Amino acid sequence: MLTKFETKSNRVKGLTFHPKRPWILASLHSGVIQLWDYRMGTLIDRFDEHEGPVRGVHFHNSQPLFVSGGDDYKIKVWNHKTHRCLFTLLGHLDYIRTVQFHHENPWIVSASDDQTIRIWNWQSRTCISVLTGHNHYVMCASFHPKEDLVVSASLDQTVRVWDIASLKKKTVSPADDLMRFTQMNSDLFGGVDAIVKYVLEGHDRGVNWASFHPTLPLIVSGADDRQVKLWRMNETKAWEVDTLRGHMNNVSSVMFHAKQDIIVSNSEDKSIRVWDATKRTGIQTFRREHDRFWILAVHPEINLLAAGHDNGMIVFKLERERPAFALSGDSLFYVKDRFLRYYECSTQKDSQVIPIRRPGTPSLNQSPRTLSYSPTENAVLICSDLDGGSYELYIIPKDSVGRSDVVQDAKRGTGGSAVFIARNRFAVLEKSTSQVLVKNLKNEVVKKSSLPIPTDAIFYAGTGNLLCRSEDKVVIFDLQQRLVLGELQTPFVRYVVWSNDMESVALLSKHTIIIASKKLVLQCTLHETIRVKSGAWDDNGVFIYTTLNHIKYCLPNGDSGIIRTLDVPIYITKVSGNTIFCLDRDGKNRAITINATEYIFKLALLRKRYDHVMGMIKNSQLCGQAMIAYLQQKGFPEVALHFVEDERVRFNLALESGNISVAVASATEINEKEQWYRLGVEALRQGNAGIVEFAYQQTKNFERLSFLYLITGKLDKLSKLMKIAEVKNNVMGQFHNALYLGDVKERVKILENAGHLPLAYITASVHGLNDVAERLATELGENVPSLPEGKTPSLLMPPSPVMCGGDWPLLRVMKGIFEGGLESAARGGAVDEEEEEDVGGDWGDALDMVDVDGMENRDIDAILEEAEEENDEEGGWGELEGLDLPPELDTPKAFANARSSVFVTPTQGMPVSHIWSQKSSLAAEQAAAGSFDTAMRLLNRQLGIKNFAPLKSMFIDLFSGSHSYLRAFSSSPVVPLAIERGWSESSSPNVRGPPALVYDFSQQEEKLKSGYKATTSGKITEALRLFLSILHTIPLVVVESRSEVDEVKELVTIVKEYVLGLKMELKRRETKDDPVRQQELAAYFTHCNLQLPHLRLALFSAMGVCYKSRNLATAYTFAKRLLETNPMESQAKTARQIVQAAERNMTDATELNYDFRNPFVICGSTYVPIYRGQKDVSCPYCTARFVPSQEGNICGVCDLAVIGADASGLVCSPSQVR
Repeated sequence: MLTKFETKSNRVKGLTFHPKRPWILASLHSGVIQLWDYRMGTLIDRFDEHEGPVRGVHFHNSQPLFVSGGDDYKIKVWNHKTHRCLFTLLGHLDYIRTVQFHHENPWIVSASDDQTIRIWNWQSRTCISVLTGHNHYVMCASFHPKEDLVVSASLDQTVRVWDIASLKKKTVSPADDLMRFTQMNSDLFGGVDAIVKYVLEGHDRGVNWASFHPTLPLIVSGADDRQVKLWRMNETKAWEVDTLRGHMNNVSSVMFHAKQDIIVSNSEDKSIRVWDATKRTGIQTFRREHDRFWILAVHPEINLLAAGHDNGMIVFKLERERPAFALSGDSLFYVKDRFLRYYECSTQKDSQVIPIRRPGTPSLNQSPRTLSYSPTENAVLICSDLDGGSYELYIIPKDSVGRSDVVQDAKRGTGGSAVFIARNRFAVLEKSTSQVLVKNLKNEVVKKSSLPIPTDAIFYAGTGNLLCRSEDKVVIFDLQQRLVLGELQTPFVRYVVWSNDMESVALLSKHTIIIASKKLVLQCTLHETIRVKSGAWDDNGVFIYTTLNHIKYCLPNGDSGIIRTLDVPIYITKVSGNTIFCLDRDGKNRAITINATEYIFKLALLRKRYDHVMGMIKNSQLCGQAMIAYLQQKGFPEVALHFVEDERVRFNLALESGNISVAVASATEINEKEQWYRLGVEALRQGNAGIVEFAYQQTKNFERLSFLYLITGKLDKLSKLMKIAEVKNNVMGQFHNALYLGDVKERVKILENAGHLPLAYITASVHGLNDVAERLATELGENVPSLPEGKTPSLLMPPSPVMCGGDWPLLRVMKGIFEGGLESAARGGAVDEEEEEDVGGDWGDALDMVDVDGMENRDIDAILEEAEEENDEEGGWGELEGLDLPPELDTPKAFANARSSVFVTPTQGMPVSHIWSQKSSLAAEQAAAGSFDTAMRLLNRQLGIKNFAPLKSMFIDLFSGSHSYLRAFSSSPVVPLAIERGWSESSSPNVRGPPALVYDFSQQEEKLKSGYKATTSGKITEALRLFLSILHTIPLVVVESRSEVDEVKELVTIVKEYVLGLKMELKRRETKDDPVRQQELAAYFTHCNLQLPHLRLALFSAMGVCYKSRNLATAYTFAKRLLETNPMESQAKTARQIVQAAERNMTDATELNYDFRNPFVICGSTYVPIYRGQKDVSCPYCTARFVPSQEGNICGVCDLAVIGADASGLVCSPSQVR
């Protein structure tokens, strides 16, 4: 049983397959009807208008309808396209058990617990017949697939067959009331339109199900007597043929298989049983643990069944339908109907070769599973699942192709799988021992070899090599040398397809395709939602594969796409050019022609075969949004440009590829503000001032234009803009322009006209325009503002531009790869010579902006004229008449011919910091590159660090320290420079070294010495600060060798002990009022792993504290330990005195939580001992230990990592990564 789809839901009482689409309807005990796509495994829709369980459901075979019947006595007809119930048929007086559409007539048959069967016309929505005769619940009723018969089963222990031939003659819609009345009478009292043909008696209990055979005059029934009965009928009578016994409980449903000569039944004994209809014996049984089965459905067209149970349903197949085949060059050998057949792809000739003896086996799934062929010896190995896995070896006689009468005894053997590995050798897998037996053509074992992994199947992998499959990986194993040549983690691999040159292999799983090299180096992985069925390599190295409903391709980089859809699944055997050779599920050979243009085009792009790309663009019909999106995504917007007619898309692509001239042409066509603005931004980025100016003019963006003229030094145009502002009565714009120009008189005039006389007076006075200032002073009278004294005024003048006049220096770039060819293609192949001459060497000219100045003036003048017309009605402005403005010019030629001069801007190089962050997996180098997020993620993964606050300043230091900045022009931004570690004069300019780092290991060693010194001199706070600084810096230190890595890890351990000890000592000094706690902390400090001088200090301190508190026995232990360390005389003298005092009175005044005899470590947060054998958790970074309740908190020692977090460990050297 091959389960294809499974659902979990309420109890399933009714099931029906859609005849064409991969859909199944399930009606549930809860009253819901679910529509599932069993191929995709998705719920498409749910219908829930019934009240109570829905026991029957059925799809119409041609209309978008289905019918349902439930415990609410209602039959509902639904349209699944519009997702609604069309109408309800009322008439039954009890639960409705089953409903079914007739295959031709507009009828529905329904069976009910009211002991009747009703036939309804769903077009006129009336009941046209009531079949009475059963005297208990009618459990099911169904039409015969071809004849005018209905079969019904009832709990009265009978199966009845009804003849409904006369129904066809009955008027569907009665014409008058009299007819309607007589029909109603006949309906009520059981008319003569349907008569009982046979009553089949034989079951001892109520019958739950009966169904017709699709073609033969047979009926099968299942009942509460746990039996399945087979009945035969002819024109006059029907009789019982046989009884199938085996179910342990009520048989709930039983049916004939649509394709095979078998009967399938299911039961409340939680099993599905398969029976041979001819031999009338059980073939197979499938059981579920906890779920009783209630209903079966058989697909009318394909080999699929479905069964409903207490907790959902399963859609399944009884047998695999994939034919076993093997391809050798142009020849295909495959198995069909117990024959080995031969198909020649070039001539499409198909012939039988030899019969294959199959033992008369009672069980399913014993057909050949795989086939392996040795062309030199003309030998075939056929494997099947018979006897838990077996193989047969046939030698094909040279002259037997086309003659199928030669019967030969095959050489047989058992084994999980068998494949040829050399001309006359084949390998057989022994699953139990994970061994391979190499045999010769006489079926004799030549060699035994153990496999490197527990293997459940073997595949060919080149001469003498095997590809071994286990549950989650595959390996290639060389049988001769007994070496593993390659290994790859994969989902469960079902099929293996090698490319023609044996350089690449495709590993097909249920939903995954993995492409790898011959040494199993992963190249790409592809996931499919629908099951992958087969695949083959084409001549170009593209993998063509099929899913249940598509033929698709996979390029070497993992890009995939659909070639065409399929009506039925196929199994690809060979791909040759535009033809796919395949086998269908009936074992017939088919040749399908495909259009390979799309994937060949993408492959040419991928392999940078631009000449092929050019040819295909010129000659093929490649277009569509998907192709444009693909080209854009892959970084070829300039190619996409040549597929597109839509101006908006052209504009976007042109901007993306830096193709200003096409962008100008498209912007002119579209002529909208947004496009002009975006064009201006891109042109400004390229430094093409002429286009920027033109774009700003189109949108009449005077503020931007003013600034552009200021920075490019076009003061004459700036003065024209000032005139325009005056005409437009834009006082602010006029003033700005006067300010930019440094035109003081104009500014005074503007301020005066605007009524700002005090400001006008100050401006005139400051700039020495005395006559104007005097005139304004008289107008102001007493309100003359006073000027500040002792200040030296200076004239505001515009700065001199960096570049004056033309465009910025534009890079000379080569024409794009595609440009020349594409252009001539776009112009029909002929190039206009005059146009060619126009194009100069400079990029600015090549953009065909022929008369930039004229263009701009024309626009400004046009604007001026518009302004004049606007103001003419008001009497006009006298000043404008005398303006000497140049004549109006035509629009530049740029646009007539804009598409012809495509240039590609050079691609921006990758910043060094990006290279650093891509190449490194060290947190310090990521921080130096500015990738703080990545650095934090690495530290979290490696050391469990979550509190990054102490590291913030170090991250910034690392970033600042690995970059320097150069000033260029005063008006241009600074130029960042990356500083590399280990740089020298001889370094290659193209190879980037790692970033220079401000922290190194030697600094930490210096800090350690300073920390020791501070500890010795009693500066506890200073010492703690130094040690913590070391702990915080070590994650951002990089060393070169493995030995240095060990030193770094050792340093962490040393510093951790000091931080813990010093924190306890500080805590002790703070707790003045709790002598017991003071003694405990002093005692714990002596158990930190300290340098000998510091241990002496700790012991001396603890000894003194305990002696003062009269804990003489404890003080004694510290004194003895101190004396063992060979202390200074002063310390030794005190210790000896305490020993003497304690020996006289070996008691403790107070009890401490301290047992020096029992080894312990100290919790880094609560400062309590954790004795050996007690549970603890540790910090993943500094390895400090904690009581379990602290898990998940920030470590109290290093103040960085999360206690108990999973972490991979400190990585501080490139040598750890390699």
